[in-house]
Amino acid sequence: MTTTEQSTHRPTTRRLGTTGPIVTSPGLGAMSLSGVYGPTDDAESLRVLHAYLDVGGTLIDTGDFYGAGHNEMLIGRALRERSRDDAVLSVKFGATVTPEGMPAGFDTRPEHVKSSLAYSLRRLGVDHLDIYRPARLDPEVPIEETIGAVQELVEAGYVRHIGLSEVGPATIRRAAAIAPISDLQIEYSLLTRDIEDNGILATCRELGIGVTAYGVLAKGMVAGRTGGARQAFPRFQGENLERNRALLEQIQGIAAAQGATMAQLAIAWVAAQGVDVVPIVGARRVDQVTSMLASSAVHLGEQDLARIDAALPVGAAQGDRYPAEAMAQLDSEG
Repeated sequence: MTTTEQSTHRPTTRRLGTTGPIVTSPGLGAMSLSGVYGPTDDAESLRVLHAYLDVGGTLIDTGDFYGAGHNEMLIGRALRERSRDDAVLSVKFGATVTPEGMPAGFDTRPEHVKSSLAYSLRRLGVDHLDIYRPARLDPEVPIEETIGAVQELVEAGYVRHIGLSEVGPATIRRAAAIAPISDLQIEYSLLTRDIEDNGILATCRELGIGVTAYGVLAKGMVAGRTGGARQAFPRFQGENLERNRALLEQIQGIAAAQGATMAQLAIAWVAAQGVDVVPIVGARRVDQVTSMLASSAVHLGEQDLARIDAALPVGAAQGDRYPAEAMAQLDSEG
């Protein structure tokens, strides 16, 4: 895959579930533009957002707690220079933070849902959100109450579609009984394939719910990034890291045969899992946007997919994907 091919490649489109919007694949994850994986520069971050939108990319994923609102304000600055219709905005809510920016739990009470939306609309500078989703299941609030509150916002015209994030089959069914669900956002990658055998993917497909996959690059491990904040994750520690690196090395030849990077192979593999799956990939530089979009030119045949499946079967990765406290907050792991 040449540099010229990468620079001219455009994203493809997919629909999120049977009721959701048409979006581009891959989508752009904006979290890393707010310092999660190291210092960022707002000017470069704005160039990243425009680079994605300029080639026809639409799906931008954020959370109202990313950078304690910084991420939404950044996206809002980019959108001021464009048509609102250029972007499909997917926003997570419900996670609370301390003044130091540390996680402080969850609040998805109906009154908090509506207040959170008001702040998101103001920071983003828009009159509606395309997808609104609780970031995690709040153990103190029935999912029916949270989804019911978002449905009221849909009926009022402030939200177009309702999404979910990191919840298991039972919760998906309870939510879908209250209102149409466009998609489930959940970690899915070469090293995180749990949804294939724990009932989550099957439940989504049964109910016509799409999957927006984050962590597609295994939190950077696929691209060789293992330092900084990543070292808090068990998969990036000691023997776990060595084992997981060795797993990924087994498929480097497939990427080389495609003239692709390992990151592009990883994105293409997720996209190949079904037309109902849309990978979301973070980028902090314009060249990363270019590389991300070029993954659409990587075509994995049945033989390639079989080799990958043999090298990296479900459950092959060593170590949990989050620290113990965060793992306990994942309904999807229940």
